[in-house]
Amino acid sequence: MSLVVPARNEARNIPWVFEQIPESVDEVILVDGDSVDATVPMARHCLPSVRFVRQNGPGKGNALRTGFLAATGDYVVMMDADGSMSPAEIPHFLHFLEHGYDFVKGSRFVAGGGSLDITRFRRMGNHVLLAAVNRLYHASLTDLCYGFCAFRRSFLELLDLHASGFEIETEMIVHALRSGLRIAEVPSLELPRRSGSSNLHAISDGRRVLHTLISERPGAHSATAGLRSAS
Repeated sequence: MSLVVPARNEARNIPWVFEQIPESVDEVILVDGDSVDATVPMARHCLPSVRFVRQNGPGKGNALRTGFLAATGDYVVMMDADGSMSPAEIPHFLHFLEHGYDFVKGSRFVAGGGSLDITRFRRMGNHVLLAAVNRLYHASLTDLCYGFCAFRRSFLELLDLHASGFEIETEMIVHALRSGLRIAEVPSLELPRRSGSSNLHAISDGRRVLHTLISERPGAHSATAGLRSAS
């Protein structure tokens, strides 16, 4: 299993995250987004075997795509470096991957999950966007805007990821649904980031997620192709 961790100025949070990585993880890839603090040396101090990859463009989506391409494990798990997700939960993701599922996502809204960080505004936005996904894809997911996910690396090309920002999490899910991958949700507890300020911007990032849903909705690509042919 390869663990991909995008990070930018997370030196104060890296020790807590890295000390909890379970033995089931064979490879840790830290994708550095031009940190100006001690993120890279701190990661090397905490885990000498960590692999460093520098992202080649801005945004979380770019960082994750860079890390996914560098991964060598049969399974790939992605998580944030701010301490809001616990590596101790990774074995639950691995369990489902080893028992027939192709894509496993954490959920804060199933029994056993929760959030100590989400605001009422973010919860409402997640609910609205989730309802749209479930309606468009006839799905029954319980969470959408949460980036603790794992998948079989053999399906990376099928996921066809292009997003550069936070909306990559939604892009992954809708492409997995569209491709017919077997998806499982596991309970996850979202914690407050341990220090520093978040790079998430609820309104602007929510708009990007909504744009992703509209542009990726079933039939959108064929309709666009038809308009181009007619012109």
